[in-house]
Amino acid sequence: MQALDILRLSTRVFKTNKLRTSLTILGIGVGIGTILFLVSFGFGLQKVILEQITTSDALLSLDIYTESSSIIELNNENLEKIKEIPEIAEVSPITSIPAQIEIDELSSGTTINAVSSSFFKLSGIQADEGELFDSGESTKAIISSAVLKSFNILESEEAIGKIVSIKLYLSKDKEKTDGNIEEEEEVSLMSDFEIIGVIKDEYNSYLYVPSSDVSHLNLPNFSTIKIKVKNKDELENVRNQMIEMGFSVSALSDIIDEANKIFQAVQIILSLFGAVALIVSAIGMFNTMTIALLERIQEIGIMKALGASRDDIWKLFLVESVIIGFLGGISGILIGFMGGKLFNFGINKLASSLGGDAVNLFYTPKEFIIIILVFSTIVGFMTGLYPARRASKLNALDALRYK
Repeated sequence: MQALDILRLSTRVFKTNKLRTSLTILGIGVGIGTILFLVSFGFGLQKVILEQITTSDALLSLDIYTESSSIIELNNENLEKIKEIPEIAEVSPITSIPAQIEIDELSSGTTINAVSSSFFKLSGIQADEGELFDSGESTKAIISSAVLKSFNILESEEAIGKIVSIKLYLSKDKEKTDGNIEEEEEVSLMSDFEIIGVIKDEYNSYLYVPSSDVSHLNLPNFSTIKIKVKNKDELENVRNQMIEMGFSVSALSDIIDEANKIFQAVQIILSLFGAVALIVSAIGMFNTMTIALLERIQEIGIMKALGASRDDIWKLFLVESVIIGFLGGISGILIGFMGGKLFNFGINKLASSLGGDAVNLFYTPKEFIIIILVFSTIVGFMTGLYPARRASKLNALDALRYK
């Protein structure tokens, strides 16, 4: 029997048993769609969360700092040594200073972070409202949303353009008869700062100002030095060099790796829930193929009497089950995508009504779609094996006498 004849006979079931075949395809589609929906939801959550906390530059960055008990200091001398390491592409020091700020005649305590413009890129920080200052700009400030709360500024856009006055509190050593003791000295920055951006952070109170605006204070040490390596392969080597120099090191990539492991576990769990629906659908398909065998026993006897081989009958049933499995995969992809769109639309409507931002909670890699199609086809093949084997072994005379 030619391949075209087998294909024509295999697809005849779509004309003779339209409803049953359609329901079988729909059943497989629901199982596949459930897996696609849940796994895409897991991928989407992972993508949304990681995009909020990182950029490609941040993944190549290391934070260099010292413990309070360390004798190693983050000063200009060590900064120059770090810059000389050939694997390092960029260096951005941060100086954190306690301060008192004033906006609209109201004052509050906070922390001032003096940074260069490259710090935002290396940290993956983006402005929720307004913009970040560029290299060469001065008397500009980026403020966290937590600071706005202390000034009763409810909307971030209201802060843009406001003027903030800053008083720093610096530590200095003052000679006493009983030795050196640390005291605080109040230093007022001469210029007022214009707020040009707001960072969404409801829990930490701080401001970012250009490091050039505090350079005249001759601050002795940096709080942290953020470095970017030239490529990912050199990240561990640079980390070890920093540790050998006596510094403590942390990397955002470590947090990302741990987060990815957690999300992988979540995706596996979600897939297992979807697999339950697929198993139920596969049982339904197996039942459909078995009933189709019982209904066509006499037909199989006639085909064998006319010269059809066991191999032809075997192929006939397998091709039919594979086609049903493949079409079930196609319908499952459509069901999964439509379910995701509807669910995402509902969540974003709810978020908008509560004052939140719209996000896309579903993300499906192209490779996963291909895997879904292959998997559904394999399910169709597996469920058709037993009916095909049983049909191919039928005796022609017994099949013709079957009622």
